[in-house]
Amino acid sequence: MSKNSAINAPFTLAGHAQHLGYWVIIRTLILICLGIAAVICLLDGKVNLPFTEILIALVILTSVNLLTFTRLRKPLPVTQMEFFIQLLIDLLCLSAVFYYSGGANNPFVSYFLVPICICAATLSGRYTLGIASLSVLSYSLLLFFHIPLPILSPHHHEAGNSINLHVMGMWLNFFISACLITYFIVKMARDLRAQEAQLNRWREDQLRDEQVMAVATLAAGTAHELGTPLSTMKLLLSELRAEYKELQPLQKDLQLLQDQVNQCANTLRELVATAEQTKDGQLPAEDVNEYCNTLIERWKIMRPDVSVQIQLTNKKTKAAAQFHPTISQAIINLLNNAADACPHNIEITIEWDMHLLRWIINDNGPGITEEVTAHLGKSFVSTKTKGLGIGLLLTQATINRYGGTVSLHNRIPRGTTTQLELPITLASSARENS
Repeated sequence: MSKNSAINAPFTLAGHAQHLGYWVIIRTLILICLGIAAVICLLDGKVNLPFTEILIALVILTSVNLLTFTRLRKPLPVTQMEFFIQLLIDLLCLSAVFYYSGGANNPFVSYFLVPICICAATLSGRYTLGIASLSVLSYSLLLFFHIPLPILSPHHHEAGNSINLHVMGMWLNFFISACLITYFIVKMARDLRAQEAQLNRWREDQLRDEQVMAVATLAAGTAHELGTPLSTMKLLLSELRAEYKELQPLQKDLQLLQDQVNQCANTLRELVATAEQTKDGQLPAEDVNEYCNTLIERWKIMRPDVSVQIQLTNKKTKAAAQFHPTISQAIINLLNNAADACPHNIEITIEWDMHLLRWIINDNGPGITEEVTAHLGKSFVSTKTKGLGIGLLLTQATINRYGGTVSLHNRIPRGTTTQLELPITLASSARENS
């Protein structure tokens, strides 16, 4: 296996369905062992066991095992509660078997540790605590309440007492082992699950960054190539406006086209200016209120077809902050998505304090499906027939890079709410840290 394939290989912990499948195998092996032991005792004839009661418990456990095997063949999710109930059934049935076969003197009684280990490694702490507590309780009751078997009883009894130090030592060892497993294995399993989640996030971020870098490389080449066509379009539009001065309706359309071409040219110039401006890490301080208003006005020029209601809730809060130039492009991407969904009656609420800037964008479009929501910001995915799925990917990558979050939710009865939260880097704080 190559190094790259080893790095890209998925690292995931098995799901509860797979864990339950393993438990079915373990249960089958235990049933076989108990069945063989019962047959040997029956053929030997020296051990007087209540075989009927033991057989009933084993039949119940076998039936549960067969039903579980059949259930696992269906594509239904296995919950933690279901897995916990399966372990609980084993605990109860085996407690009944041990009750009729010597109680705590039965050598199989240490098997109670197995459900605790399985539960600690796969389920949450509260389920593990429940299984461990019930196992210790069952073991404790079997010390006093059971049908004794002379063949399993200790050879040295204290007078008038059937519980000697050896049996108590076995119980104490089981109790300590159960406590250690409950605490440490639960902790280790929790750490493994946290590591899995962190690795998955890292892998998603790495894939997204690779896609963003590919887009950035193409964008740089495309920006260079667009310079000449835009200059030609600006020249032709100026000539057309001079030639058809008397046609006012056409003049309006030509003016609109010229504004759009100028906006494209300004965007290309900003790409170069951004690279020059940020290469030394120094960003100018901007008033948050003016920054948001400028961004809205810039977007209105780009999208003259939209009707929008804007509410700035913190006009009196004065804050001079530093914004990376890519943040404005990310916000415009979100505004364009709302306009593409439905250009009418868009509601934009902007609020901030000394620590956080929040944009809430409500549109009246068709909303987003759960399948699209699961992949937003992680790969190229688009909710528009003409979309390339790049905008949301770039927006998510940009906002996350500066400690912010972007979330999309369906509105009732129709539309989408897009919420952007971005930590504010105050100009004074930035200068102090520099």
